[in-house]
Amino acid sequence: MKIRFYGSAKEVTGSNMILEAAGKKVMIDCGLFQGSSATKAKNFEELKYNVNDIDYVLLTHSHIDHSGRIPLLYKKGYRGNIICTKATKDLCDIMLIDSANIQESDTEYKNHKRNRAGLEPLEPLYTIDDANIALKHFIAVQYHDLIKLDDNISVKFTDSGHMLGSSSITIYVTENKKTTIIGFTSDLGKKNTPIINDPEVIEKCDYLIMESTYGNRQHKVKSHPEELMFDIIEETINKGGTVIIPSFSVGRTQEMIYAFNKNLAIKKKLSIFDKVPVYIDSPLSTSATEVYKKNTQFFDDEAKQYILSGNNPLDFPNLNFTKSVEDSKFLNRDDSPKIIISSSGMCDAGRIRHHLKHNLYKKKTTVLFVGYQAVGSLGRLLADGAKSVKIFGDTIDVRARIEMIDGFSGHGDMDDLDEYISQIKEKPEKIFLVHGEDDQLYPFAERIKEKFDIDTYIPDSFAYFELEKGDKTHELTHDRVLTKNTYDKLTLLELVTDVKRQVKDISELIAYDEINHLTEKQIETFINLYSGMRKNINNLVKEVEHNTKVDK
Repeated sequence: MKIRFYGSAKEVTGSNMILEAAGKKVMIDCGLFQGSSATKAKNFEELKYNVNDIDYVLLTHSHIDHSGRIPLLYKKGYRGNIICTKATKDLCDIMLIDSANIQESDTEYKNHKRNRAGLEPLEPLYTIDDANIALKHFIAVQYHDLIKLDDNISVKFTDSGHMLGSSSITIYVTENKKTTIIGFTSDLGKKNTPIINDPEVIEKCDYLIMESTYGNRQHKVKSHPEELMFDIIEETINKGGTVIIPSFSVGRTQEMIYAFNKNLAIKKKLSIFDKVPVYIDSPLSTSATEVYKKNTQFFDDEAKQYILSGNNPLDFPNLNFTKSVEDSKFLNRDDSPKIIISSSGMCDAGRIRHHLKHNLYKKKTTVLFVGYQAVGSLGRLLADGAKSVKIFGDTIDVRARIEMIDGFSGHGDMDDLDEYISQIKEKPEKIFLVHGEDDQLYPFAERIKEKFDIDTYIPDSFAYFELEKGDKTHELTHDRVLTKNTYDKLTLLELVTDVKRQVKDISELIAYDEINHLTEKQIETFINLYSGMRKNINNLVKEVEHNTKVDK
């Protein structure tokens, strides 16, 4: 039995691990690397595993640094299931399509430049078709249900309190009537986060893979960060300025809406904000808010009570969702005081970059960060005090007020993480720390050893660790049994996408003369066979694409 770390090892993004146990390979998360150009380049590196060897994929939550490479698995040929909670499935329906659209549009932009330079075109990391294929294989499970994957492996999802649908996952591997328990905390939220429930603790495990985003940091604002936010907003509005809030489309934006809703009603600040419009300028944020509204069963008790009292926690007077690109552009032509909440949260993509380009040089503007900023991201540069930044190739002087409120973080701080370990009833033999930078990982590891006397490891990328099999017997009562799909029958979309790609691959093989090791006679035979095959395949593709009567 072993665990291999393919992402989020000594870094915060790209979560991707594989547990090899009982003759199976179980993947936990497959996220995008985010941050600097060098970090994002890792997404295009060849995968260090064969996707056809993977038996199951478990997804902890929908954030792109955990889910964003799942379509790539299907592009490479994986056809198994993705197992996650219902809310995660619903959010991935919009987030993976959005991510694929970004991959396609970014590649189109780069290829436009490459074409002018006489360079070969690039291929997107994955396409919308790949994302759609992936989404057909998502299976939603309930929190706390013990799911039997096969005779030896079972899993349980519990609420990690990080965002809607987020989960910690416990894997039970049973061999010779002895069970080894491996826990994956994934991203852990903090207590009393609006809308979502507090994190649930994995009560017992032999091994724990634990996040460390703030393993050596205390949040400066422990409670009521919205009070500080409203004070900063009030100061800016009174000066006639605009407040720009870079926000993650899923989770943080909905938390911002709820904070405005609750504070405007309870704190009676309507005298300040009744004429100041708040704009949500992100198509993904708009879609995600609708998903939240359809999953209120996962809200915490406070938000549920708010709904029962006749209020909508995700709406308030003067809240506006932009509907078009023109609406978004208008915000930068309008000099009146306003609040713009836009994405991406780290300012590396999306409409937020346009708002920053048009407002950073204005002294009346305030840029208010309410979430984590990865090393190398535009948001991190601004938060660290950059005097000027480059946006869309232009150098922009930073004259705006830059503020950071860490109390809104979706991650627990060092005190929360210590408390989590203290609440585990049967402590693990070993803890592996992931999802953190060095300045958070190493002090946290030392503290765990000192406070709990648990051996703690900080894996490098691609490292693997042998896990000893457990020696305890656990009675497992399953709530649901999942069988691995064989997928004898391809869907229409899979067939068309796969055939198109194969035709393209063979075309490139000939175009790049990569068959020069063959004799002339062999090449002639190959080309004749290929020409006939390509004609037949193209006819098949056209027939399938245009025949609505084909059994999907």
